[in-house]
Amino acid sequence: MAAAAPQHDFIDKHEEILGRRATLLEQMESHRDQLQVQRKQQLKEVEAAHHRNHTLLQDLHKIEERLRGKHLPHPNVLALETRYWASVEESVPAWEHFLLGKGPHPTDNPVQPPRRAKNQGLPPRMPPRPKPSPAR
Repeated sequence: MAAAAPQHDFIDKHEEILGRRATLLEQMESHRDQLQVQRKQQLKEVEAAHHRNHTLLQDLHKIEERLRGKHLPHPNVLALETRYWASVEESVPAWEHFLLGKGPHPTDNPVQPPRRAKNQGLPPRMPPRPKPSPAR
């Protein structure tokens, strides 16, 4: 009977190992199922993103085509753009000195450099548009 006790311990240990194995197999299957669900969801998201990107590209191409066919912008826009670039050209020397390390940051100096006369070589400003009268 002395041999029965070690064999009983061996059987108990074997059953414990089999139980842990079964638990691990169940966990692995559950994890695999979760991964498959995640992959399916990611695939749907990727397909949706591709579709969205394709649609955006098509829209951009349409806009580019429309812009190529357009005439010059409104005169007010052209005047504003001209004044903007004139302003940029005026400020280039100050920024150039700063970027080359030869002077202070242009906004650090409270004294404004002399500006050119307004509308020099620019089209005249348009008066503001009248407000629409309320519908009766």
